Amino acid sequence: MLLQFPHSPVDGTAVIAEKLSEGSSPLHRLDPRVKLCLALPYAFLVALSESVAVSCAALALGIVLVAVARLKVGLVAARLRVLFLFILLLWITLPLSMPGTAVYTIGRLSVSLGGLQRALSISLKSTAIVLLVISLLGTSTVFSLAHGLSHFRLPKKLLYLFFLSYRYIYVIGVEYRRLRDAMRVRAFKPGTNIHTYRSYGYLIGMLLIRSFERSERIYHAMLCRGFQGRFYLLDHFHMHRRDIAFLLVMSLMLIGMGLWEWFLTISL
Repeated sequence: MLLQFPHSPVDGTAVIAEKLSEGSSPLHRLDPRVKLCLALPYAFLVALSESVAVSCAALALGIVLVAVARLKVGLVAARLRVLFLFILLLWITLPLSMPGTAVYTIGRLSVSLGGLQRALSISLKSTAIVLLVISLLGTSTVFSLAHGLSHFRLPKKLLYLFFLSYRYIYVIGVEYRRLRDAMRVRAFKPGTNIHTYRSYGYLIGMLLIRSFERSERIYHAMLCRGFQGRFYLLDHFHMHRRDIAFLLVMSLMLIGMGLWEWFLTISL
């Protein structure tokens, strides 16, 4: 795991809670490197798939992985809520905007069969990808994922940027809420006028300035603690038989889905 910074709720530097990573299921115990190896090919395969049957199989696999991870339904539903709002918008716009055979007519508007099929395909694929990310990557902490990415020889600066951005995004949120509350104490009421736009401009500017000042203080504190441009790993991952078995089984399933997609494509 990467070296973590000390934090306390008092100074507003507490990290974001990772409730999905709290558990002891088989997926929680998997090596993060295995999860990273499977997540990207799976997402690409599902995103590029044109077959509804393959998309349904990917969705079923995502549901099975969520069940194996023993995640709480409420946590999964909370993360799917935003996706479903986007999907609802697609179901409203695509059938009315895409050309094709009309299956229903509402005045001058017609619902096309091609639009319905495209909305169904996007719904299945996006839900399958999100369920996979939740079940695989969500069951590991961000620090362990960053550690796993370091084994793939990614640029160190990119990993540090990812690590620090996640580590202190909560701090920026706390600072934003503090500035917003200060505006409310001063009887600020937003509206559609120049004063509101100017006030929000000042808010964003102050947030950038406070963030820059906080970053300088953090950097100087790291230098005082002997930081020399790199984070040292306190422990290392160990590949077990269960990790290799899971990687092989999932790889075979992905290859099977890819071949299925290829056979369906050439048969059309």
